[in-house]
Amino acid sequence: MPLAPRRRLAAALASATVLVAGCLVPAAAAAPPPEEYVALGDSYSAGSGILPLAPDARPVCLQSTRNYPHLVADRIGADLTDVSCSGAETGDLYRNQHLFVPAQLDALTSKTDVVTLTIGGNDNSTFISAILKCGSLGALTVGFGSPCKNTYGSHFTDQVEQVTYPAVRQALLDIQERAPKAEVAIVGYPWIVPAEKGCFAKMSIAQGDIPYLRDLQATLNGVIEQAAAETGATFVDMAERSEGRDACAPYGERWIEPILFGTNVVPVHPNARGEAGMADAVLATLGR
Repeated sequence: MPLAPRRRLAAALASATVLVAGCLVPAAAAAPPPEEYVALGDSYSAGSGILPLAPDARPVCLQSTRNYPHLVADRIGADLTDVSCSGAETGDLYRNQHLFVPAQLDALTSKTDVVTLTIGGNDNSTFISAILKCGSLGALTVGFGSPCKNTYGSHFTDQVEQVTYPAVRQALLDIQERAPKAEVAIVGYPWIVPAEKGCFAKMSIAQGDIPYLRDLQATLNGVIEQAAAETGATFVDMAERSEGRDACAPYGERWIEPILFGTNVVPVHPNARGEAGMADAVLATLGR
């Protein structure tokens, strides 16, 4: 066979081989769909007091586009359904909290991949009642003594241990039943007051009641952590991360706004830095 025809035959065979090999290479795998992320919870989840408000949420829920669920969803590229709502108690996971604000658990399905929530602080009005009552009594004593501890003793912590704990535990079980494949993370509450020295001008709580309220919050976070451990949920611990960032910390450092001279329209709640800190904690705990 002449040389030129041989070369043409070899080239044709090579082209055919490349074509066949190309047919055997599978098409590039399609990108997986985004995770289905459902955010439940109260005002600490909703980011109440932080503007702008989420346009697709009920105004009464005071839900912010800068809350930690939105920040987490943006970071992991998830499809977010945020039903968190200001003032929510554990019972509001099961019932309409307001007109046109349905039970939060209704947002869960068998396709839900991730669930986060902050809940329990409003149950029985225990924590908000403690803040208000201790603040009122502190004002009467001009910041001296421990009038709240002297008046209420173990009343608040007893409620947390006896009522809030079983409610949160059952809620976590019910979340897992409705969303069986979901990774469930319940977030602890960032510190509201420091361990010892308070700030009476901004938080009208008597000096002796600062450790009292701190212990109450530690009890609340403790029962939430216990409920998570007993139900297989993940607890996002905010204690170390929020140390020194409480309502008595200076502007620019604090994560929680004080009762007086704060920057949020909703006092004793996280500001934008606090919500960002909670988002970082969720992502780190979940390994994202």
